[in-house]
Amino acid sequence: MADINSLNDIWQQILSSLSEELTPTAMKTWFSEVTPVALTGDRLVIHTPTEFKRNIIEQRFADKIKAILGELFGGAVELVVLAGDEITDFKTAQEVDTGLPEIAGYTFDNFVVGPSNKFAHAAAQAVADKPGSIYNPLFIYGNSGLGKTHLLLAIGQSIHARDPAAKMAYFKGDEFANQMIRSIREGTQEEFRQKYRYVDLLLVDDIQFISGKMGVQEEFFHTFNALYEAGSQIVITSDRPPLEMLKLEDRLRSRFESGLIADVQQPNLETRAAITRAKAIQLGMNLPDDVVDYIAENITANVRQIEGVVKRLTAYRAILGDNIDVEAVKRAIKDVIRVGTYIPTPDVIITETARYFSLDPAELRGQRRSKTTALARQISMYLMRSLTNLSLADIGDQYEGRNHSTVLSSIRKVENFIRSNKDISNTVRDITSNINSRN
Repeated sequence: MADINSLNDIWQQILSSLSEELTPTAMKTWFSEVTPVALTGDRLVIHTPTEFKRNIIEQRFADKIKAILGELFGGAVELVVLAGDEITDFKTAQEVDTGLPEIAGYTFDNFVVGPSNKFAHAAAQAVADKPGSIYNPLFIYGNSGLGKTHLLLAIGQSIHARDPAAKMAYFKGDEFANQMIRSIREGTQEEFRQKYRYVDLLLVDDIQFISGKMGVQEEFFHTFNALYEAGSQIVITSDRPPLEMLKLEDRLRSRFESGLIADVQQPNLETRAAITRAKAIQLGMNLPDDVVDYIAENITANVRQIEGVVKRLTAYRAILGDNIDVEAVKRAIKDVIRVGTYIPTPDVIITETARYFSLDPAELRGQRRSKTTALARQISMYLMRSLTNLSLADIGDQYEGRNHSTVLSSIRKVENFIRSNKDISNTVRDITSNINSRN
């Protein structure tokens, strides 16, 4: 059987099977003008120009076509034959659902390529051009705000533009875990699996959030295998390469490493300037060179910060009528430059630490004293002290009124662990990375 990667592949397989039983004249008469329209759920929709041909296809060939579809998909698939202008009404009534989040502008045309992302960009374009047949899976990693999600969604947009009927699914690692848990609680596991195991393209953002969750990793392992064996394309992003995901199962790590791994690094000065210009043009501004240079020289952390600054400048121009000069830029980015780094909230730190240990955040805040909970609580206190400006007393207030001496003792314990215990040192590093990914 030929590879099936699109709606047209399915239709060509059907025509090939029909031609084994029908004469060339019959094939030309009844099927030369038939076009496949959509494959949605368990229904194939095709179109023929006349009512007469529709009647013949339904009366003489529908059962055979449905039998072929049953062999292709291992289950019953209905056939709908549209005739004449019915296709217009069908397309108007059909909801457009690409399976992608509604985030405008995430296309290859809007992605600024530089030395830091050239390889990842080229790999993403290659996958978009030949999904399922090259670089599968594609694993893109890098720090937050450098364009991983942009490339991920650009692949989906490109494939959808070429094949609107292609089935796609997108999720973040933590969303997959939450949806799986909900499906178990509500008894809808099969619906959950159907959602992700029968698509042409699976896009997974921030896969690092499933690390350490054994049940979630088990489910994703089977989802990955089902899609890979069916020839579907899988694209994954993460804040670190598979080798550094310490609590990732070996069998998943080996699958991630079996495809192509591409990193996205911090953009250099020239690329940051190009990104600034591109973002400004998208928002209807043509910035002077000295303004572009000032932004590129001072906003170095990630692309997301550059975009935020440019948006502030549009607000200055629209609301205050200010000229966009270097002084305006200084006002727009003073907070970014002053802070310089992302400062997480206590809630984020507790949530990410609890997530890593598969605990509820309330357990860290409460009085539970199991060994795992105690260690997680101590690490969260250490991270709160390291990553925020909170005092020991303020940190204690996050944990049902623990006093500053308890917090200080916990912090010192973790500091000793980091120096003497490699596993705990790596755990602290992983949780820190997860927290920073929330930026």
